[in-house]
Amino acid sequence: MNKFIRVNMETLEATVGSVPEKYVGLGGRALTSNFVNDEVNPTCHPLGKNNKLIIAPGLLSGTSAANSGRLSVGAKSPLTGTIKESNTGGSSSQMLAKMGIKAIVIEGVPKEDKFYIIKVTVDGVSIDEAPQEILGGCGNYDAIKILGEKYGDKVGMALAGPAGEYKLASANISFKDPDGNIRSAGRGGLGAVLGSKRVKGIVIDPEGAEPVPIADPEKFKAAAKVFAKALMDHPVSGQGLAAYGTDVLMNILNEAGGLPANNFTGGRIEHNDNISGETLNATITERGGEGKVSHGCHKGCVIRCSQWYSDKQGKYVTSGFEYETIWGLGADGGIKDLDIIAYIDRAMDDIGVDSIETAVAVATAMDGGLIPWGDGDMVLQIVKDMAKPTPLARIIASGTTVVGKVCGMFRVPVVKDQAIPAYDPRSVKGMGLTYATTTMGADHTAGYCVSGNILKVGADIDPLKKDGQIEYARAMQIGTAAIDSSGMCLFVYFGIADNPGGYQALIDMINAQYGLELTSDDLDELGKSVLKVEKDFNTRAGFTNQDDRLPEFMEYEPLPPHNEVWDFTPEEIDQVWNF
Repeated sequence: MNKFIRVNMETLEATVGSVPEKYVGLGGRALTSNFVNDEVNPTCHPLGKNNKLIIAPGLLSGTSAANSGRLSVGAKSPLTGTIKESNTGGSSSQMLAKMGIKAIVIEGVPKEDKFYIIKVTVDGVSIDEAPQEILGGCGNYDAIKILGEKYGDKVGMALAGPAGEYKLASANISFKDPDGNIRSAGRGGLGAVLGSKRVKGIVIDPEGAEPVPIADPEKFKAAAKVFAKALMDHPVSGQGLAAYGTDVLMNILNEAGGLPANNFTGGRIEHNDNISGETLNATITERGGEGKVSHGCHKGCVIRCSQWYSDKQGKYVTSGFEYETIWGLGADGGIKDLDIIAYIDRAMDDIGVDSIETAVAVATAMDGGLIPWGDGDMVLQIVKDMAKPTPLARIIASGTTVVGKVCGMFRVPVVKDQAIPAYDPRSVKGMGLTYATTTMGADHTAGYCVSGNILKVGADIDPLKKDGQIEYARAMQIGTAAIDSSGMCLFVYFGIADNPGGYQALIDMINAQYGLELTSDDLDELGKSVLKVEKDFNTRAGFTNQDDRLPEFMEYEPLPPHNEVWDFTPEEIDQVWNF
């Protein structure tokens, strides 16, 4: 990848230059976070002209390596005020890599009150005015069809949905997948940043792209085969996720007593069978039609944890129907009907809002009396209202912290103003340390300690005890930063955590592609360097270790059924950063 694209929205000009020397050996999150730290003023307003948004494929993107189709998007977050890397599947990462594009940077704000489409081809970049029919409330599904008619149905797309146009803090960036459906760079409100640049969409036309160059093709092919086998041989990445999706975790976390329920007041629910991965599988199978139990969010995915959920007539409703979304609406918000949760999920994709932030904001609003508990029909209408936001829709789409303030609440499950996902820190203590200390606000993907705490993959650590958690959370965050930089899906961890050969194959693929001689220590150092860069940005933005804390109520409200509280001291929490 030898092209570095800058799009100046103030002048409506784009330049295609060579990759700055500092970024030549970086990809994915390592590139986005280094760039944001280098060029974005940490104290700037996230929606002002001085913020910049960068999109970067990973080191292995565009190759034949299994599960290497992930893309990183970086900027200063309007939700948290911190640095942010948001990760997504879809087609764009592989397309950009094959086009030789290392990164696309979008900076500045247009002088006119218009929205634009940025079109990227192998020959250059053009900036067109966005068609009026995709503005002012048009959903992402229709926008993909309209832009497909204009630019061709084989192009990749990144869209600011209606929520991004209105610069709502939970707005995501929606990416077209190989089937024309939607994948999201979900967390942190980066869709609002794209909207603030007046960019409605980015169209990526890969026609004429060449295969990604490989320095040692035979070595790469051999390593890729070992790597793919490691993923398929593991019971989680090779079997469980394909059969039940990420929602395989619903019954597991419910049994463990770590499933946050009714705005984090309990750790179990009684209607778990209504919304479990097993029920998801059975429903899709029984209905047939357009439903698919297993599906990949990008080409080359062998884990296939996505699915197509269909209605009672067998018609497609939504895909990428994730555990965290089903948990947030079904357990935290008490909605017991999987169908209505699926319709809400589709609406969130169509509007372009983060399904985790929105679901937790909804549950908080239920606790605060704005929405009746479990009222899925009302939630669906509120999400649809985000297209031309009503006051209540604006409040919910502004995030959980705002909802808590509006309702005068102290039980507000956020860290650095980002909603805590589907694992209660009091009963899954490793995840609590990740939530507290990650640079990006509460984020389970920043250091997925559920692996060792609950699933016993890569480690066996009692989730209810403090022993070993600090070291584990630290190691998981370092390793995750490296994986995010490679362009790999986070779930490859299952295939390499207990398989030294699988992990070595990952390193061998990078070495074979670039003609390097990296070791596992080098990958660890890469992960550490990414975290240090992100920490530096946040420090200069005004964050301190006092921001690395969980909500106070978790320290004194025991969580049933284990009746655990969050009992790490500030000094212990700070030790996660001792590396």
